[in-house]
Amino acid sequence: MKQAPIILFTYNRPLPTKKTVEALQKNVGADQSDLFIFSDAAKKEEDISNVKQVREYLHTIGVFRSVTIIERESNYGLSNNIIDGVTQVVAKYKKAIVIEDDLLTSSHFLQFMNEGLEKYEHSYEVISIHGYCLPIEYPKDVFFLKGADCWGWATWERGWQLFDPDGMHLMKQLREQNSFYEFDLEGCYDYSGMLQKQVEGEINSWAIRWYASAFIHNKLTLYPGRSLVANIGTDRSGTHAQNERMHRTQLSDKRIVLEDIPITDSKLARKLISQKLFKHLGIKGKLKKVFKWGY
Repeated sequence: MKQAPIILFTYNRPLPTKKTVEALQKNVGADQSDLFIFSDAAKKEEDISNVKQVREYLHTIGVFRSVTIIERESNYGLSNNIIDGVTQVVAKYKKAIVIEDDLLTSSHFLQFMNEGLEKYEHSYEVISIHGYCLPIEYPKDVFFLKGADCWGWATWERGWQLFDPDGMHLMKQLREQNSFYEFDLEGCYDYSGMLQKQVEGEINSWAIRWYASAFIHNKLTLYPGRSLVANIGTDRSGTHAQNERMHRTQLSDKRIVLEDIPITDSKLARKLISQKLFKHLGIKGKLKKVFKWGY
């Protein structure tokens, strides 16, 4: 099995970047993988020193079959850096594994990504493979959910071609489909609110547009029943400590077995995740969405 290229996106965090890379280096198959690193340039003068430190470290990285570093000459911002980087790599290699500089991976992460990419390459209902899973008691090794996700993932060129960068267009399609309730995991998480904030320029999230693009096209993502990714960075969604507690998980030290399962949205996984989110966010968040979208 040929290993998919890995794309790592970095900015101005030397220590998390080093931890992310060191975890990847311990992965099964790392020495057979090509690593592409997109290092964004400093946006502010006070970031210049840290960006320089990150880049100095990047040039010391070994273990991987090859390491290619793309140093941005101007600041792209997280979203544009990721969108452009993924587009470049999948156009050439037809598939890719994507990770950011604040994610720790299990030693079985790359194995799961590559096996998933190979197994579902021609299953066009599947848009991506994902490495993170909320800490839920799911009875099997894998499940599918409608949509896409952003904490350690992989896709094919055919999947990424469905990415729509126009948040307003995505919002319009969700309204036409009357699918806000399902989009928000039965009203338990305010994804639609995040998309609205992106449209209004309050946030610049590529991830919410990736999720919405997959969801609107009725595509599925394969998840592990036990998480292969842990986030070690600060939360970017605006819910801070509460969100961090909710997403905190332990890395699985066991290989995820890709058993044959129906390629369909898992009702059980959706229920367990919704319950987990509702437990942390409570009834107030759900009532807010009822008034906002008219569920």
